[in-house]
Amino acid sequence: MEITEYIDALRRQGDLLANAAERSGLDASVPTCPPWHVKDLLRHTGYVHRWAARHITECPDTVLDGPPEADILRGGAADPDLLAWFRAGHAALVETLSTADPGLVCATFMAAPSPLAFWARRQAHETAIHRADADSASGIRPEYEPGFAADGIDELIMGFGQRRRYRPSAGHDGGMQLRTTDTGDAWQVAAEDGRIQARRERDGSGSGASAACTVTGPASGHIFAASPTNQRMAMTSAVSPQSAIRLSHSG
Repeated sequence: MEITEYIDALRRQGDLLANAAERSGLDASVPTCPPWHVKDLLRHTGYVHRWAARHITECPDTVLDGPPEADILRGGAADPDLLAWFRAGHAALVETLSTADPGLVCATFMAAPSPLAFWARRQAHETAIHRADADSASGIRPEYEPGFAADGIDELIMGFGQRRRYRPSAGHDGGMQLRTTDTGDAWQVAAEDGRIQARRERDGSGSGASAACTVTGPASGHIFAASPTNQRMAMTSAVSPQSAIRLSHSG
């Protein structure tokens, strides 16, 4: 996907998130993020949007530290002004990314073609999956465009899955293959000696013979395996009956 496509997705998903929050109400529970309520979701995502934008405007050499989540959930605007505060931060992030110099240099935390490409992609998917959380407060399960959903899966497996902080415990070895039936994408993921080995298989190539299991389905369905738990974005995918890979969607 191109940077402009990610920014368009960010714009659209943020608008849908705000609409879903308004529909369900600030005090509605978020089933995918217990014990959060919609107002917690808005404060978390609104903070993340502002934090991400600072990397583009300030161009730091290292990823900016942030406060504890508990402080974030106490911040933002007062409840009556919270939706407007969220929308303002979202719009500012979209504008910041849209007008940024494509050659800017700033910190990132995963490999990408450029820093701008990283932050546009990361915030598009961050916002999209939190939009699903907002919809869950009204009992709605959204659909995503297949190519965008497959790209989100790729970010989780090939990006977050390679980070040291998300490695499984040593001794929990195994492997799986994940296939998307609507885009023809496939990924092989294996855990060995406390490390994750992941490989992308375009056009569904590869037999998956070495995998302990194969999971197939539409991309938009697979991305819901990335639903948040314990107040953070996480995806748990079975690698073997005794092990799992946990990939966080937050920085």
